[in-house]
Amino acid sequence: MEHKRRSIRVVVLLGILPFLNGCAAVALTMLGVGAGVATGTSVGYTLDGFAYRTFTAPLPQVESATRTALNRMGIKIGATAKTEQGKAIAATGNDREIEVELEVVSSNATRIRTVAKQGFFIKDRATATEIILQTEKVLGVS
Repeated sequence: MEHKRRSIRVVVLLGILPFLNGCAAVALTMLGVGAGVATGTSVGYTLDGFAYRTFTAPLPQVESATRTALNRMGIKIGATAKTEQGKAIAATGNDREIEVELEVVSSNATRIRTVAKQGFFIKDRATATEIILQTEKVLGVS
């Protein structure tokens, strides 16, 4: 059944590509998102450039691991704020603005969403992903 769904996704994506004249970035992003879902990577992606993952750990533990990861990467934390769902961290690294959102899923599960903005339009998916992977490493999750 899952194989059939993947096949349908690929056919739909390939079917709309000819209508995306001049939108190669959108087409590549859509194919990249589809590939990430099909391969079962530990980090997911949204079309607007966010990388995300849910950890089986409470918010304070994930927040501490995220701060350690950002510090190891030489990314400076600018501000932290409480949100309705959890916490938000704003940081900077060279010419990138980093946003990290931590959302409480349950008392023992926390979702992390990261985006690294380089200017107004460019999103650095590699850096957003690395923040999550480094947080995972600090948490000792495999």
